[in-house]
Amino acid sequence: MLSKSQSKRITSLGQKKYRIKEQAFVAEGVKVIQELLDSTFKLDGLWVEEEAAFAKALSAQNITFETVTAQELKKVTFLSTSQTALAIFKIPAAESKKREGLTLVLDDVRDPGNLGTIIRLCDWFGITELVCSKQTVDCYNPKVVQATMGSLTRVQISYEDLNAYLASEKRPVYGTFMDGEDIYKSVLPKEAILVMGNEANGISAEIESLVTNRLGIPRFGPQQATESLNVATATAICLSEFRRSSLVY
Repeated sequence: MLSKSQSKRITSLGQKKYRIKEQAFVAEGVKVIQELLDSTFKLDGLWVEEEAAFAKALSAQNITFETVTAQELKKVTFLSTSQTALAIFKIPAAESKKREGLTLVLDDVRDPGNLGTIIRLCDWFGITELVCSKQTVDCYNPKVVQATMGSLTRVQISYEDLNAYLASEKRPVYGTFMDGEDIYKSVLPKEAILVMGNEANGISAEIESLVTNRLGIPRFGPQQATESLNVATATAICLSEFRRSSLVY
């Protein structure tokens, strides 16, 4: 059973200020929670529907949890459809940056679904470091955590002053623009920074001034009518091209 204090705490962690204060976040769903349990993230509380198969699996792993009803989980879920399990995990301490290989930088990405998808893309393409502007949505937002489907455990994410971060970099800085060089014709290095911009406005003028190489994804539609690509879709194309260029045949 979820107590009033537990429900209040879970609900409060939907807000960034309380996540920062408690250094904790909420994860929902069996897959996401299991990925976090299998990682170095520290469990702080776990509630599972009594009849769920997950409860038996947790018992077999000797993991402490509390059983609750579906109705109780429905009252505290942050998702459109409540899951059969909900957990609180501690936010890990920040790690030092490697500043090598390919690093993805996000300039003011606001949509939780986009950020979650981009974190999954980093995991897929082996991007271990993701640097976000301070205006980018919090990676521990419950909807972001859900959208990562566990990839949050394998990507190091930090929030930085992008002006200072990029100004101190020695690697070439790539950014995506409508008038950029055709990415399919570009020779892309293994050591680089790739900047992706805001959903509506793209890369900000301040950050654009620090970009050393402008890339563009060409449109093939006969009418050339589409104004832009979704930032997560564009990120997938760019990461794929960077990885393809680095392959040795």
